[in-house]
Amino acid sequence: MSLTHTAIPVSPRISHFSYAIRNIAVEAERVEAAGRRVRYLNVGNPPAFGFQPPAHMIEAVERAMRNGENGYGPSPGIAAAREAIAAEYTGRGWPVSANRVLVTAGTSEAIDLALTALVDEHGEVLVPMPTYPLYTAVIAKLGARAVYYRTDPSRAWLPDFDHLARVVTPAARALVVIDPNNPTGATYPTEVRRQLLDFASTHGLVVLADEVYGDISYQGPLPPIGSLDADAPVISFSSLSKGYVAPGWRTGWLAIGRSPRMEDLVVALKKLADGRLCSTVPMQHAIQSALTGDRSHQAAFRSALQERADVTTRALQAMPGMSCIAPTAAFYALPKLALPPGKTDHDYVLALLRATGILCVHGSGFGTSPADGFFRIVFLASPADLRDIYTQMGAFTAEYISR
Repeated sequence: MSLTHTAIPVSPRISHFSYAIRNIAVEAERVEAAGRRVRYLNVGNPPAFGFQPPAHMIEAVERAMRNGENGYGPSPGIAAAREAIAAEYTGRGWPVSANRVLVTAGTSEAIDLALTALVDEHGEVLVPMPTYPLYTAVIAKLGARAVYYRTDPSRAWLPDFDHLARVVTPAARALVVIDPNNPTGATYPTEVRRQLLDFASTHGLVVLADEVYGDISYQGPLPPIGSLDADAPVISFSSLSKGYVAPGWRTGWLAIGRSPRMEDLVVALKKLADGRLCSTVPMQHAIQSALTGDRSHQAAFRSALQERADVTTRALQAMPGMSCIAPTAAFYALPKLALPPGKTDHDYVLALLRATGILCVHGSGFGTSPADGFFRIVFLASPADLRDIYTQMGAFTAEYISR
């Protein structure tokens, strides 16, 4: 038998697959190995900063495990969970039936399933810029094309409808709307949401509504975008990860609006769900508990995030060369640094990490131009820790831009 030592080929699709939020951590590991403490402000992971899901959710999962709910479950999700999700949407003004809900392994799987069902090779999906990079990664994996539409930092990161109208083509299949937004922390007023639905209707698009941060808008929970038009072709994504502080449970869902135009899509999504068997069954038992139980933790969480957002915005705006739009939801800010000539956002983020151990994510990982100087901060650390971090960041930045 002859042996060969040539490398096993990898699909060319992988060269287009990138997820900057995790990829940047590779350099952080090198910095830690060299003996420097790293402050991880790259991943929106509330439990890493002391926030935990409420006790009644944990008890529901423990009870399910002890009652033997450790095998496979129905591919769309257990009935109690799907009914609770449908009732939650319906109670917020968007009528959804349980048979149009799928429980998934986090919102990430929901996004993957929806895009896989919708988009053919060479098809197009309109995604906001900046965007959550999983969308562009999955679109690339499918051999489709992400088409960025601009959101405007001079208008609190609201969508630029003139730009959206210029970039849409007949190949577009879906419009991604991330509201509240990751990575900017923006929320959209009702009129903007209506305009997005109208735009999708005009161009025959499905609205992929990423609403995972809907419960942690600082002014209170936001209604789903589908509540503005129950017959619009909307798929909503959400999960227990953010508003219920359980990202490691990987328990999310998608809900499909009642529009009869999406009947074939419902069938396709259920077929795809069958192929991956089911999401984690014990954690599904927490969904009913979460959506029908005590939510007082959310008010406390929103208050804590508002305080951290205020600390973050003030500190960043005080730094030389730095500007920042105040977030109104979630735990992200996307400041902008006036970069020295020839430098990129990636250069700054790496230099900041190596000099101070502070890890952020370069804005170009979310689709902005490397020369624009945007970068994302996760501000889940305590206010005291954030003040210390921003003191170090400010001193480093002053020196960096003066070189």
